[in-house]
Amino acid sequence: MEHTKLDGSVTMQANNEGAQDREFWLKSLERLSRPVLEALAEDRLRERMPIESSGSDRALYTHLEAIGRLLCGIAPWLDANHGDSQEQALRAEFRELTTKALEHAFDPTAKDYMNLAKGYQPIVDAAFLCQAILRAPNTLWHEQREQVKTNIIHGIKQTRTRKPYFNNWLLFSGMMETMLYHCGESDWDPMRIDYGIKQHEQWYVGDGVYGDGIHYHADYYNSFVIQPMLLDMVETVGQEYPDWSKRYEVIKGRAQRYAEQLERMISPEGTFPPLGRSIAYRTGAFQLLAQLAWKGQLPESLQPAQVRGALTAVMKRCLDVPNTYDEQGWLRIGLSGHQPSLGEEYISTGSLYLCSTVLLPLALSPEDSYWNGTEPWTSKRLWSGTDSAADHALYP
Repeated sequence: MEHTKLDGSVTMQANNEGAQDREFWLKSLERLSRPVLEALAEDRLRERMPIESSGSDRALYTHLEAIGRLLCGIAPWLDANHGDSQEQALRAEFRELTTKALEHAFDPTAKDYMNLAKGYQPIVDAAFLCQAILRAPNTLWHEQREQVKTNIIHGIKQTRTRKPYFNNWLLFSGMMETMLYHCGESDWDPMRIDYGIKQHEQWYVGDGVYGDGIHYHADYYNSFVIQPMLLDMVETVGQEYPDWSKRYEVIKGRAQRYAEQLERMISPEGTFPPLGRSIAYRTGAFQLLAQLAWKGQLPESLQPAQVRGALTAVMKRCLDVPNTYDEQGWLRIGLSGHQPSLGEEYISTGSLYLCSTVLLPLALSPEDSYWNGTEPWTSKRLWSGTDSAADHALYP
């Protein structure tokens, strides 16, 4: 890494790079969010959003997927209060659109009233919406009208009639109960939270990685779902029971180790191994790394600026290539462009918006170290011939 010159030129160059990256991130946020938020705010999401899928029943679920997953990623930015006048104007606009979107999503008389009562998929995406509320409690909860809050609570509780699958889905049930606790509902169910936490302890396979159920899967579900939800759950409700609170540092330590692995998976060119199912979630594969950067909880081995550089490179490979969006601006199935064969039958247009979770660090102020300075990420440094510390496993 270059040292700052006496005239400050390197520092200015590094800061300018961070500003350019942030501008790209904001443009990506707007491009992802606007079609979904505008359509749902007008009660026209079902009318406007295409449904690309090889599955036969996705029309029942894809709209809740779109709003739940999108908000899960942009929620912290919605709750922030920084940036220049242009960013603040965009945030104000999107806050207003989000308020209207939530009104329609949970209003039984609206055309876009979301399905939470039929099928199993709503268990998943109600949980992502609940996670979004935890990440932006002011915008997504406290500032909502009382009737909207009542409707949301009613909708979330509808999912209790079905049990989750015996894998990462246990955390979806736990996340919804965590949100109910956070919002002051007296009938929140600690057993659903406890089951998810303790069962995943049984499924821990070592070196910062959990199995997805009783088996290890070579995929990105540790970042799509498992570790972000474990962190948010225990951070929110941990104080209620000593056996939960004492697990927090262990869970965080494992998350930090897995974040190291995620960062090392990003090649000098911004690509990463296309392993496992749901690869069409694109940048959602790096939710955990983005979450720890946003929370200021990165391991000591990772500098905020190097994570920014790595994630920016990934975003450009996944979100800024031809055919990623259709003519109306909706996401299309793929990892880098339009690759419909990458979409399993449960993948549809709405589910693709889990990619927004890479945007969590946008909640950090432009003055934060994340957006200032420049530092090559691990693979870029190593493959350029630069000496670097060796990687080590987490024990036990």
